[in-house]
Amino acid sequence: MVRMTAEERRESVIRAAMVEFARGGYRGTSTEAIAKRVGVSQPYLFRLFPSKQAIFRAASERCMQETWQAFDSASEGLTGEAALEAMSAAYLALIEDRERLMMQMQIYVSVFAAEAGGDQEIGDAARAGWLELFDRIRIRLGGDTEEATRFMAYGMLINTLVAMGYPPDHRIWAGFESPKHPDADGCVPKSD
Repeated sequence: MVRMTAEERRESVIRAAMVEFARGGYRGTSTEAIAKRVGVSQPYLFRLFPSKQAIFRAASERCMQETWQAFDSASEGLTGEAALEAMSAAYLALIEDRERLMMQMQIYVSVFAAEAGGDQEIGDAARAGWLELFDRIRIRLGGDTEEATRFMAYGMLINTLVAMGYPPDHRIWAGFESPKHPDADGCVPKSD
């Protein structure tokens, strides 16, 4: 039997936490559920991360990092319209994994819930991650803030439609334009 290193175990906790938080949100997810999914005890979990909040932050950061990695990989060497189309298609492929999408949505909800309870750290970290993602997209789109805003706005609309379970052939998607090389859904945001 091969033993995992602490770093490998930490990685498995982040992955498990992303699934559990996606399903239950910050408040509705217990560290016990995360530990069980990973196959470790809660005391061991807390040796890897000092608190549930730290686990959530790590899962949130990973979610944002993976989103940018998908955009970056798809649009490497591209700018403007070509980068926009590549990142749009990459995003639609990325969120085919509804748990990944729901983790992203839970980040937004958890900010409100945490701040309503007096906890600013989760919101500060989430806003920093989202702003970094926005700035990277803006730069990849040639520094155009309006275009980056439009891209992110369409992305949030797509998040809502996918989270609510609208199938790709539903009429609600009719306002989206098909790219030259459509992905499985056949939709990307218009770039006007």
